[in-house]
Amino acid sequence: MYDLAVLWDWIAFSVRWLHVITAMAWIGASFYFIALDLMLKPNDALPEGAYGEEWEVHGGGFYHTVKYLVAPARMPEHLTWHKWQSYTTWLSGAALLMIIYWVGGELYLLDPTKADLALWQGILISAGSLTIGWLLYDAMCKSKLADTPTVLMLLLFVILVVMSWGYNQIFTGRAALLHLGAFTATIMTANVFFQIMPNQRIVVEDLKAGRTPDAKYGKIAKVRSTHNNYLTLPVVFLMLSNHYPLAFATEYAWIIASLIFLTGVTIRHYFNTMHKTGKGPHWTWAVTVLLMVVIAWLSTVPGGDTYEEAEARALTPYEEKFASADSFEEAYFAVVGNCSMCHAREPSWDGIRWAPKDVLLETESDVARHADQIYLQAGVSHAMPPPNAIQMDDDARRAIVAWVRDVRAQ
Repeated sequence: MYDLAVLWDWIAFSVRWLHVITAMAWIGASFYFIALDLMLKPNDALPEGAYGEEWEVHGGGFYHTVKYLVAPARMPEHLTWHKWQSYTTWLSGAALLMIIYWVGGELYLLDPTKADLALWQGILISAGSLTIGWLLYDAMCKSKLADTPTVLMLLLFVILVVMSWGYNQIFTGRAALLHLGAFTATIMTANVFFQIMPNQRIVVEDLKAGRTPDAKYGKIAKVRSTHNNYLTLPVVFLMLSNHYPLAFATEYAWIIASLIFLTGVTIRHYFNTMHKTGKGPHWTWAVTVLLMVVIAWLSTVPGGDTYEEAEARALTPYEEKFASADSFEEAYFAVVGNCSMCHAREPSWDGIRWAPKDVLLETESDVARHADQIYLQAGVSHAMPPPNAIQMDDDARRAIVAWVRDVRAQ
């Protein structure tokens, strides 16, 4: 029978691949159209109702783009809608969240040192929290705050900071930053699904019916698209953060995540201004560098429990299931003997100051908690430990495989 853990890992890899591909398509289209919109130039020879034009050269040819501020006089025969990049990115991201952080919640989602939650409680918080941001943001956009866009963006930033802090109080550092990214991405996709696309459909229906479209629908769509533009870079950072413990495995991870949103604003402001005027405000780079220096400094503050605290903590039911197996002792010593010099709270391997990916393999609870990942990384594959670091013998790998398979067979 094909190993379920291996199959599940390949499913996760495939969904992640899809997510990255569709995210590139969505971000690319978003950045292109924002840049195009800012580079449009007026011309007296443009058709009636046209706002501006732009000439571009790419791929051996010239492109001539004309934008209508509201809509052309008649419905074009061919109309391309840009929506599925956004929808597929969110749907594949949601599927990946379920695969990694719900099914694998005992390892990646729940942190018993922060909150005593059952897995189903963690999943409910995970799913329910993603809708909060959209409801608050959408209500603000539809209120009088829409007349003061700067105040609106500041309030959105406050919401993001509060959510960053809240996630960090109950989830693992890795899950906290990932969920903040998903929280923000949900706002962005909901903008497309609930506002941008419906408003564009109203304009299209008016054209088909021979009515003059109302300009307000285009303005609403543009505001939401602009917000998405400024939120994109922080979301990408948060989605990548799970590979870098310096970003998530620190007491101040929630502040790091909050400051990343400010860097997203400064970077996009530079490029948006450059596209519009031909020259970007260079002060934004100084601010961005300063923010990154602060972030790097905050990342050196350690987080998590000490070795003594981890030893004293009672095992969770999930950890107990693996630690109580007859074959656990042999597997435990195989892991500690080959992996703990790097995967420790204070690594002893020269040049390593923080455990790779914040994976700790010292105590019995550590090893039991990471059973499936140890099985995949050092059991059925030889990814760990690195061959130039230490040569793990075949008996140790067989002990790990036998341990996990014994537990899974029960």
